[in-house]
Amino acid sequence: MQLKLFGPTGLRVSELCLGTMTFGEDWGWGASKEESEKIFHAFVEAGGNFIDTANHYTNGASEQMVGEFIESDRHRFVVATKYTLTPTPDDPNAGGNHRKNMLRAVEESLQRLNTDYIDIYWVHAWDFLTSAEEVMRGLDDLVRLGKVHYVGISDVPAWYVAKANMLAELRGWTAFAGLQLQYSLIERTSERELIPYAAAHGLTTLAWSPLGGGMLTGKYGTGTERLETTDTRYAQSELGRLFLSNRAYNIAEAVKEVADEVGCTMAQVSLAWIRLQNAAMIPIIGARRLPQLKDNLASLQIDLSDEHLNRLEDASAVEKSFPIDFLANVKSVVYGETLDRIDTRRRGY
Repeated sequence: MQLKLFGPTGLRVSELCLGTMTFGEDWGWGASKEESEKIFHAFVEAGGNFIDTANHYTNGASEQMVGEFIESDRHRFVVATKYTLTPTPDDPNAGGNHRKNMLRAVEESLQRLNTDYIDIYWVHAWDFLTSAEEVMRGLDDLVRLGKVHYVGISDVPAWYVAKANMLAELRGWTAFAGLQLQYSLIERTSERELIPYAAAHGLTTLAWSPLGGGMLTGKYGTGTERLETTDTRYAQSELGRLFLSNRAYNIAEAVKEVADEVGCTMAQVSLAWIRLQNAAMIPIIGARRLPQLKDNLASLQIDLSDEHLNRLEDASAVEKSFPIDFLANVKSVVYGETLDRIDTRRRGY
């Protein structure tokens, strides 16, 4: 496995990140401790060093397992965890981005991980309420205390990240170096604002749910053969409605056709597509069983032709939104006849 720099920092992380939301059976699904340890060691043996968890995952069991698995060689691993989501629904301050929750959550994560520091601390989700000033100053304090080395943010509008990082730059605070977002052949709307922002400012992007909730593995069939899910709660949820839509089934059909031609699995095609979209994009791979992880790791050996990429693009493309679509149509008015004479590559144009 190759290594990438994490955002504008010098931190080296593996080109795949191991997601550990499946570590533990506290939510009624997931991997046992024994199976989780096998998954962890297989990832490490493949050259992986980037581990992603969260204080909320499996009621804290995920962090505890990760802490045990890395204990013998802690400094080798880049361990990322998150705060925001509440463990106590009736406590108004047990969740959110504010300083009180941040300080409580980081201490509890350090205890569960059995470590003195967290390599990357993520804001798990935008809470709509806490100011960017409070978040960035609080995170900078954690970095200055040595409890955290780098910070990132997940599930947030692009304008908020831009504001937060500009504040950090102006005031000498630690800025976000990474951005987590939902991204797959099925969910590409982050291409409108979030991914262009990250590319323009050198942030690493981590793609969660890169296999579209299992749809891009063939778990629920494809456009020609649809399998009914027995989990009605999932089917009726927001993610279920996205991943089990007619559009998603048609995309899965295109992925299956490419996989059959390449001679690999649908999951491998889907992960390879993400890796080829952007040099700063890292898929988060998670598994409940060891064979699933090994299948995902094999995506590193898959190379897709331009013809395959074009077919996947045609099947999964999303409509642009204002102002990007509008601006694309007025280039001749903005530049006249000079656009082809301007070297725009460094602007990502």
